[in-house]
Amino acid sequence: MTFEAELRKGNFQVAECTNCKKTVWPPSDFCNQCFKEIHWRKCANEGKIIEFSKQNNYYFCLVEFENTIKVIGKISSGIPNKDQHVRIKRCGMTDDNYFFEFSLI
Repeated sequence: MTFEAELRKGNFQVAECTNCKKTVWPPSDFCNQCFKEIHWRKCANEGKIIEFSKQNNYYFCLVEFENTIKVIGKISSGIPNKDQHVRIKRCGMTDDNYFFEFSLI
């Protein structure tokens, strides 16, 4: 299993160290703290908006998950606010680029 393979299926997985239990982000095949093996697990589905911006009619947000993982994605509908909670609506890959779409909670 790899991060990209799971994301292509619409699954947001993160690496966690089997030794020190650190969440490894950005994704890697080994722990960036103790250099031990990792295992893949499902990431929390809900996060918090850190920042947002608007381009044309679309809002894009930097969202933090599990107090450590930050990703950028598009808001599917509504007007976001800083510190507002969101849920992953869709994620995947298009032309080898990651994408995330969030819905406001």
